[in-house]
Amino acid sequence: MTKFILLATIFSLFLSCKQPPQRNCSDFKTGEFSFTTIIDGEEKKTTFNRTLDTEVDYFEGHRDTSSVRWINDCEYVLKNKNPKNKAEEKSIHIKILTTTDSTYTFEYNAIGDTRKFKGTAHKIR
Repeated sequence: MTKFILLATIFSLFLSCKQPPQRNCSDFKTGEFSFTTIIDGEEKKTTFNRTLDTEVDYFEGHRDTSSVRWINDCEYVLKNKNPKNKAEEKSIHIKILTTTDSTYTFEYNAIGDTRKFKGTAHKIR
């Protein structure tokens, strides 16, 4: 019986020691990306190009440019360079949670807003 308990304990330790999520954030600091979300029940796609200090978004025929300020390898803040209304004046905080070879899952919110949203971006180039 003691052997069984010892084996069960060792087995459960192996199961509980799974790999932490992959976070190779530096692979996603620059490039061309796409992001799809649901807005008012309709699927909408955004593409964006990011350099270390600038991000250009393309959404429904409109182009927006934001400055990028990296807090650390996995977190950055976007600030719209030409806001057209109060909502666009708010900076967006983005935190990369996990990565794969071609995608990253992130959490984002307007600075000062407690609501957080999640999304997945796909690297095109």
